[in-house]
Amino acid sequence: MRALHAGRFVVSGHPGEELAVKDLWAYAYKIVPPQPSQKLGTIRTLLKDEASTAQGGARTWSGRLVLEPDATHILIVSDDVRGRDHPINRQLEAELRRLDASYVVTEPLAVAGHAEGAEWLATYPSNGNGL
Repeated sequence: MRALHAGRFVVSGHPGEELAVKDLWAYAYKIVPPQPSQKLGTIRTLLKDEASTAQGGARTWSGRLVLEPDATHILIVSDDVRGRDHPINRQLEAELRRLDASYVVTEPLAVAGHAEGAEWLATYPSNGNGL
């Protein structure tokens, strides 16, 4: 079972048995003006490849593109507080420069374990349908 508690990702095999705990960090790139979807193929590939590499190395790393009318965002969640001090970030930033895209990047922020006044209830891998 996996659950997020107080900014820590807890993985356990049986109730009361804790196997690993990971802090999660999130940061984002904001690209203005927004980029057309067809120009973002290399970025999509970089994100997909890094997620696969992380999974194979027992790390947590996920990147997503969010296309909005005012900006394009690249959202990243990782178990590494160093944030942008990784080859993937240099590759993403090189591709953004190649696209001649203006961007800003947030500092990594700890992912909160619960919303104010509410407990975090989601657990995985079940999707609620017993699957």
